[in-house]
Amino acid sequence: MTEFTYNNPVKLHVGPGKFGLLGGIAQQYGKKALLVVSDSTKPTGQLAKAQATLSAAGIEYVVYDKFMQNPLSTLVEEGAEQARQEKCDLVIGIGGGSAMDMTKGIAFCACNPGSIWDYVFGRKQAQYALPIILVPTTAGTGSEANRTAVFTNPETHDKKGLVNPLIYPVASIIDPELMLTLPKRVIAGPGADVLFHALESYISRNAHPFSEMLSLRAITLLTKNLPRVYADVTDLAAWEHVTFASTLAGMAIDCAGTTLPHALQHPMGGLLDVIHAEGIAAVYPAFMEYTWSAAPEKFAAIAAAMGVDTRNMTTEEAAYSSVQAVTSFLLSINMQPSLTELGVKEEHFDWIINNVQTTMKVVLENNPRVPDANTLRDILQRSL
Repeated sequence: MTEFTYNNPVKLHVGPGKFGLLGGIAQQYGKKALLVVSDSTKPTGQLAKAQATLSAAGIEYVVYDKFMQNPLSTLVEEGAEQARQEKCDLVIGIGGGSAMDMTKGIAFCACNPGSIWDYVFGRKQAQYALPIILVPTTAGTGSEANRTAVFTNPETHDKKGLVNPLIYPVASIIDPELMLTLPKRVIAGPGADVLFHALESYISRNAHPFSEMLSLRAITLLTKNLPRVYADVTDLAAWEHVTFASTLAGMAIDCAGTTLPHALQHPMGGLLDVIHAEGIAAVYPAFMEYTWSAAPEKFAAIAAAMGVDTRNMTTEEAAYSSVQAVTSFLLSINMQPSLTELGVKEEHFDWIINNVQTTMKVVLENNPRVPDANTLRDILQRSL
């Protein structure tokens, strides 16, 4: 068996009603929290409930609610300054992937001087971060279970992840009851991202037996249950599986990373503020067509995990069937936008391709088959 090392220190509190434990969990890690929240936490009552449970536990808090779908590093640094001024010793994030990534960045920057980009690109080394507690209110990024946070530099338009063990949450609460009022678009987009994380981590050059187990289980749980919650947002039993799949996929990318579609989307998000999952979905058919033949056994396993009956197929037939399985799945949840619909034009291709081959080079080279500039252009062209 392939040699590997696995570590994930996040304490997961999983199940319906676990959100009510927030105050008691926070007591273990600090006395005053910066509470980083997304916009949706106010109308849903989630912010008020968090404030009540923190107050009941004797935890002081201040709220930071400056939120964007592609978090700017400047907002992270602003939040870190507030945490320092308020003498917070804990950062709690409640929201989707953007809010959770901002929480990680704020906890990190509050303890480390200078620009966060010095740490993203390895020019400086960090020693400390404030303790982090995360509560996802969408099922998508899996940020609650890993050491990655993605930010956009408003000056250069680079969108890139900080990957650092200091930003593992000390605890995360995965409560499916927090998903029961989500609109369809916020079910479909983050839900598709679970599939993207699971699939790409599975085919990754850095995958190992443990990460592959996480990836395949996430694919099975997600593809069986996301259509159920898309049809009926109140299906709590299905949400339990979808939220667990999201966390598993987050753990998988923590081990193995992502591949070509994420390398393509990050420049779109940085330059054009393209919504993460929608940008990835737009390039997925072309990515699958390009990549499957480089790892047929793995793509065959993906098809089987998605419920395709591959027993009478050759490996190549089963592998190719995954292309249609993924495309059909995305269509079933209305997640097959074109790049044109997302605002990407041919005039953007040169900048995107250069950014893929420089800023996103590590992610690009994680793909089983690594495209050159001309192939990248072809994939983008076919995705318009």
